[in-house]
Amino acid sequence: MDQMSQLLKLLEKTDSIEINEFRMDFDELELQIMPAVQRAMRKSKELQEKTILEASKFVPPLETYPGKVEEVQLGHGKRKSVYLGGQTALYRFEEPQPNPPVVTFDVFDIPMPGLPRPIREHFDDVMEHPGDWAKKAVKDFGANMVTIHLIGTGPKVMDKTPRQAAQDIEEVLQAVDVPLVIGGSGDPKKDPIILEAAAQAAEDERCLLASANLDLDYKRVAKAAVDYNHAVLSWAITDVNMQKVLNRYLMKEGLTQNDIVMDPTTCALGYGIEFSIDVITRTRLGALKGDTELQMPMSSGTTNAWGSREAWMKNDAWGPTEYRGPIWETITGLTMMLCGVDIFMMLHPTSVKILTEIGNTFTQEYLSTELTDLSEWITELEN
Repeated sequence: MDQMSQLLKLLEKTDSIEINEFRMDFDELELQIMPAVQRAMRKSKELQEKTILEASKFVPPLETYPGKVEEVQLGHGKRKSVYLGGQTALYRFEEPQPNPPVVTFDVFDIPMPGLPRPIREHFDDVMEHPGDWAKKAVKDFGANMVTIHLIGTGPKVMDKTPRQAAQDIEEVLQAVDVPLVIGGSGDPKKDPIILEAAAQAAEDERCLLASANLDLDYKRVAKAAVDYNHAVLSWAITDVNMQKVLNRYLMKEGLTQNDIVMDPTTCALGYGIEFSIDVITRTRLGALKGDTELQMPMSSGTTNAWGSREAWMKNDAWGPTEYRGPIWETITGLTMMLCGVDIFMMLHPTSVKILTEIGNTFTQEYLSTELTDLSEWITELEN
């Protein structure tokens, strides 16, 4: 009794007790739930049933807009054609798309020793000849477009002449029958001259000249496109106002909305991709609201993902690069696709395949097919 009194006295100023290794043995246990708890449980069940019923009748609140994105055709004559744009909604999942997103395979006019190993191992046998490189991209990996980067024309690379650049373009044109994107070396003084020669070599093939921007002679690029029936990639650096100004200038040089594809700049996953999401979404909203200077399809330099160290750097803790690199490029491209981008410049065969398959699911042709009953699929998983 004295021990019990001492224990009670100790507990007088105690708020709680923690008992370790507690055990209770009984033959039968009866729990009584308070009426208030019973009412709460019934109400929760009713709310759950109501939620399930309302979810089955849910219709997404889709916005309608007065404007639309104009179509741009690439490829002409005997060359296969692809069409970009045509959307009337902000996001691709809001409506069946008139044209699926297009992925274009990057190839180069010279061997690229700086390419990450997961890419280089697929093309080591064809990197000496851009025609063979392009043919492998189309024949072996199903590319529906090819981007030929004339890196060798750079003054600090091989300083190839405009004539040599034109010969490389002719070689690629003869090797494949898909549309081409033609890029220079990035030199602002030489690129307009190179693109002019390339445009003439590919006359009436309806290529995309990449690119025109405010830091080079965009008038010369625009004139080459008008003279030889090509489209122009209008490149602005994550700035909607700069994009509007550049598009306005290009249209003053004779191009139309159907001749321009915009490149707002793609920042890679983990390296400022939120800036690209912002500018691409605002650009598309401007187009749909009726801004004629923004009603063009958009392009993504998705290969920028390979500039991320997470995509290529050897680090056992990060996992193998043969998986990590393609995943990094795919997620970068998928993010841009969901924001409304129409054409993707990519490097890895697996990334190209995955993004192409995802893009095709947004088309009317795919959505009109009979889809699997998901409830049956879930039941099969449970079993």
